[in-house]
This record gives sequence, C-alpha cells and structure tokens, in this order.
Amino acid sequence: MIERYTQTLMRHRWLVLVVLLLVALLAAMGAKRLSMTTDFRVFFGSDNPQLAAFDKMQNTYTKNDNVLIVIAPKDQQVFTPTTLAAVEALTAQAWKLPHSIRVDSVTNFQHTHAEGDDLIVQNLVKDAATQTPKQLAAARKIALAEPLLVKRLIATAGDVTAINITIHVPDGELKTGNQQVVAAVRTLVNEARAQYPTLAFHTTGNVMMNNAFPEASRQDMKTLIPIVLGVVLLALLFLLRDPTGVVATLFIIVMSIAATLGLMGWLGLALTPPASSAPTIILTLAIADSVHILATFYYFMRQGLDKPAAMAKSLQSNARPIAITAITTSIGLLGLNFSDSPPFNQLGNIVAVGVTLAWIFSMTFLPAFMLALPVRARKTRAGGDLAMDRFAEFVVKHRTPLFWGNLAVIVLFAGLITKNEINDQFVEYFDPSTEFRADTDFLTNHLTGIYNVDFALDSGHDEGVSDPAFLNHAEAFANWLRTQPEVVHVSSFTDIMKRLNKNLHADDPAQYRLPASRELAAQYLLLYEMSLPFGLDLNNQLNVAKSSTKVSATLGNLTSNEMIAFEARARDWMKTHAPQVATVGASPALMFAYLGHRNLNSMMIGNAASLILVGLTIIIAFRSIRYGFISMIPNVVPIILAFGVWGLISGQVGLGLTVVGSLTLGIVVDDTIHFMSKFIAARGEGKSPEDAVRYVFATAGTSMWVLSAVLVAGFLVLSLSTFRVNADLGLLTAVTFTLALVADFLFLGPLLLKLEEKRRV
Repeated sequence: MIERYTQTLMRHRWLVLVVLLLVALLAAMGAKRLSMTTDFRVFFGSDNPQLAAFDKMQNTYTKNDNVLIVIAPKDQQVFTPTTLAAVEALTAQAWKLPHSIRVDSVTNFQHTHAEGDDLIVQNLVKDAATQTPKQLAAARKIALAEPLLVKRLIATAGDVTAINITIHVPDGELKTGNQQVVAAVRTLVNEARAQYPTLAFHTTGNVMMNNAFPEASRQDMKTLIPIVLGVVLLALLFLLRDPTGVVATLFIIVMSIAATLGLMGWLGLALTPPASSAPTIILTLAIADSVHILATFYYFMRQGLDKPAAMAKSLQSNARPIAITAITTSIGLLGLNFSDSPPFNQLGNIVAVGVTLAWIFSMTFLPAFMLALPVRARKTRAGGDLAMDRFAEFVVKHRTPLFWGNLAVIVLFAGLITKNEINDQFVEYFDPSTEFRADTDFLTNHLTGIYNVDFALDSGHDEGVSDPAFLNHAEAFANWLRTQPEVVHVSSFTDIMKRLNKNLHADDPAQYRLPASRELAAQYLLLYEMSLPFGLDLNNQLNVAKSSTKVSATLGNLTSNEMIAFEARARDWMKTHAPQVATVGASPALMFAYLGHRNLNSMMIGNAASLILVGLTIIIAFRSIRYGFISMIPNVVPIILAFGVWGLISGQVGLGLTVVGSLTLGIVVDDTIHFMSKFIAARGEGKSPEDAVRYVFATAGTSMWVLSAVLVAGFLVLSLSTFRVNADLGLLTAVTFTLALVADFLFLGPLLLKLEEKRRV
C-alpha cells in the first residue's frame, strides 16, 4: 500500500505540490482577520466565582479600570508652583481622554472646611502657578494629613504624586477601546515630558496592564519566532546535510503555522497572550514528523536504494509511529481544554491544529517535494550513525546499572515534587524590562501598591450607610485593615464622614469622628453630595441605594498565597466582629491569585484523561497491552522528574506551569513511539532484544537526539519571553524534553532488555 502511495506521489508530485501550496495559502489569508485581545478578563472562565464577584463590584460602584500617571519631580518636591501646575493641567486634560469618566489628583481633591454655618467643598489647589509659598505649605499640610490621599495619590514625603484616571470602555468596544486609551495617554504623557522637563512620568494601572499583555505577545512573535527558526534550520543542516531536505522542512513549518493562524482568523478568534506562543510551539513541533521521515529516507539511500524506493521504505517505517505521535500529541494538547483559564484552552486547540496540519503536510507535501527535486545523500556511513552504534553498545553492556540507577533517580526526584507550591504574582508576569513592569515597580517603590482588594460591605437596607452602627462596623474594619502588614493604604467612606462631622462642628479637631445619629449622618451625606462637582460623586464608594459601601485596601507586593490568606483573614474578621454585615472581596489581583489553584485542580483531571487516552491509543496502535504500558513509563517519568527538578531550583509553580503536564505529555511520546515501533519491528523480524536495541539506535537514534535538541532549543528560546507565563512554560517544557530524551536513551532500552530477558527468540 505504501509503495502504491509513493508511486502515486511520484507520478503526480507537481500537482500535489501546487494543490497543497494553494490550500495552505487560502487558509493563511485568514490571518489578516486576526486580532489580539486586550482584556485581562479572558484569563477567567464565565463560571469563575472571583470574576463574578469582581463584575458585581464593577456594576455596583464606579468601575475601577484605571490609568495611573505617576509624577516624580526631580527636585523631590510636589508642592511647588511648577509641579502642581503640571498636575492641574494634566488633570484637566485627562478628562478629555477616550472613555475617561473620572479623574482624581491632589489638585482636584475635594477639600472641605467650614465658614460659619456653611460647608465649603472645593479643589485643594486651584491656579497652582499663582499660589504663594504660604498657600502651598497649607495645601501640603492638608494633603499629607488626609487618609484618602497619603500613600494613594501623594507619597508620605511629598516627593511623588499621581493622577488616577477612571476608564470605562463599553463591552462592545473592548477590542479597540483600550488601545485608544493607551495611545491617548502615551501622547499626553509624551507631550508633558517635553513641556515639563523637570518632571519624570510613569504610567500604570489596569488599563496599562491590559495593554501590556498583547504588547508582550506581539514582541514575542516578532523576536522569538525568527530565533527559533534560525535554531531549527541550523539543527536541520547539521542532521540532514542536504539543502533540499532543509527547504522541504522549512515549507512544512511555514505552511503549518500560516495555515493554523489563518484558520483562526477565518473563525474570527482573538489571540490571547498565552496563545500567542502557539506559532513558536508549532514551529518547534512541526519538524518532528519531517525529521523522522527524512532521516530514515537518507538512511536507506545510503544503503543504496534509489529515491522512490528509499522514500517508500521511509514512509513504511514511519507512517504508523508518525500517525500515533500526531494523535497522542493532539490528545495531550486537547487536554488543555480542561484548564480553568480559557487562553490555555485556546493554546491547546491551536497547537493541536498546527500539529495535525504538520502531520498531513509531512505525509504528502514532504515526500512529493523530495521526489521532485535533486537530493544529496552520501552512501558512506555518517559519523552520527557510528556514534549511535557505540552508544547502543554502552546501553546494552551497562543495562543493569543503568536500570537501577535511573530507577533510584526517579524515586528521588519524585519526592522533590512536594517542594513545589502554587504561587504567583501577576505583575511579575511581565519582565522588568517592559514599560508596564518598570513603571509599576517605580509606583510600588515610591508611592503606593498596585495590588488591591475591594470589600463591599452591605448594610442590608436602603440608606443603611447612614446608620451609626453600620458606620462603626465599617470604621472598625478599615482600622483593622490598616494594622495589617500587607496593607499600604485603605480608602473608606467613613473617613469622609469623620471629616464632615469635624467641619460642621466649626472644624473642631476633637469632632473628627463619626456622626452620633443616623439623621446627622444622612444630612452630612446629602449636603456633601450636593456640593460635589460633576464626575467626582461618591458612586466609587457608595451604591445608588446607599445600602452598601466599598472599602478598598491597597497592598504591597504579595504572592498569590499571601493574597488569598489576606482576603480570607479579612472575611474571617468581619464574620467574627460584624456577622450581620455581608462582606465580599474582589479585585483582579485576587482573581489571578485564585486562578493558579483552580487551574491546577482542573488540569489534574485533564492530565489524567489525557494519560488514559494516550495509553489506550498506544495499546491499540501496538496491538499489545504489554508494550502499551511499557511505552507509557518513559512518557510519564520525564514530567515527574521535571517537576522534581523545578522543586529543587524554584519551587514556585505559576499559572503557566500548571498546564505543562498536558502540553508535554503528548509531545514526549514522539521519541518513545519511534523507539518502541522500531524495537517491536526488529523483534518481529527475529532479532534478539540486544540487536533490537542496536537497530533502534542505528535507524532512529540520531534523528531522536537531534529532534529533541531542536525541541529543547526551541522551548528555551520561548523561555526568553518577556511574558513570564510563556517564559516559565518554555523553560519547564525544555527541561521535560531533556529528561524525556534521557529516559528514552538510558532507561527505556535497559527496561526493555530486562523485561525481554525471558522472551528471547
């Protein structure tokens, strides 16, 4: 059958090439329709409870998607005419940014004071350029004593300040809305840098973080793919020593990636940050089938066969293992659909499609291309073959110490897995060299934190926020939060009520406390709200029915475990001290903190399902339960060893690493399948177990180690990504592939020899 297939390809090789190129080109044209998502919410499934709590918070209070423009005067003095004039001007201009709904700064802070029986509410600083030193000193004193400003919009030393711009992009405009905001903010800041050379500017916030995801993805696609391609081509030249084979493989790579991305575009899918690594992964994996076919093809040509005969023998030798590999790899990748984070579902599906296309092109386009063009293959034995012969003898001779030594290593590193813990810091998803990370680090080092948790306190009835009992509970909670070591700043409505009570008692400092009666609290609130300018209302802290308030805690640089522990501690405190007040915590930081744990739990199910399906596929393909189970050992062992190594060198398992099991499970099968299929074929021809192992290394050894080297190099390049989720995934996957090659070369051979001792032919 394979001979007839090869003869058909030989007769119609040019037609096959043209048709497949046209099909790939047609599919690739859809890539023009591809878009990149700019919303961090894509990381969370629709049933994610933390996302539901966050959306509810956003719908109850003013949305807190924001841009924070941090301003650092070079003279380290914010309260000067020049700096405050710049803050004032930028505050006014920020209202005009796309989708801007609120702007808060130290200059437009609504300061209150009493004049007789009147409550005066006005900007803390107005016409800054004309302010006298005495007026500026008074403004500084007020600002540095105001709980709502210090460590939020003004540093305790008065040397750094910030403008907080609240952004609301309608759901239907998310694809372009965030990009418009970021572009406008950067234009505004660049103009400010030119106008105010004595000031340094930094930009951060949720909107800038949203934009950092696609920017990191585009940077990866721009830089990493060319590097991986260069590594692959060099490895192919070393292995094949034939330009025709290298060009053929290059066609397979380009066609597979282009067609896959094009199909995504035709389906109208938006590329997510983790899925942006798909082209790099496809590029690395697409050569696997081609390398095995070509290596065997050249092997038979060196034995004296002509091109059609050598290709027929190569396809006959590789058709089954390549098909099995394509199926098992796809199964492993599709296991990512169990992930609780949709971008990893997408990553698995995209790469599975790419691997499948690479398999199809390798079995059709590649042989037709090689049969159509001149091929150079030396008839003398290559040095690599001789090296594999010597290595095979080493494995056969030292089978017993290799078997027991490897078994001891496996047990040792399996124990090290317990050193790993699910832990993450979502700001550290980005490399320090990226603009967002650098600006965010400046913010956390000089002004406030980037992490926050918002707590909605519900009184249970309309106008309940004026109830003194409820206010006392909210105040006690805010004060407790301020005592926690993780907390940098707390924003609470009770601070406003205390200030109003003082103002309406002739600014008596002794009256800086909560109103004594519900009626007074309601009057203060009404009077204050009527005095606020448009856009600076209290909806960022109170809901419309005045039944609940939001207490916001800004936190230092926490890990996900520390974040989860803090939120749980806060809820426990409220249950103990104010059980009648319903309390819910929510924020992007909290969502990401829980995501790693949820994703690991879901991926354990996915890994188990993938493992069972891969095992059944191999059993059916080999028609042997015995060989099927044997082949699974070197496929599971590398993953165990890799996480053991990770526990030794890091121990921190972030979001990207929770999917490594499914990503690598199907892929590490490649070498094992080729090893086992050639071993079984040799045994079927009457060879002894020792000679069968020698045959495996002679026919597939070189291609196995070179292919593994390419896989490792490709994923090591991915580890250079500025997006840590991709970088960690690339590094641990590279470690897994390295250990997979070691397991196949140094453990699978001795294992087979030991198990076959009583079954010699």
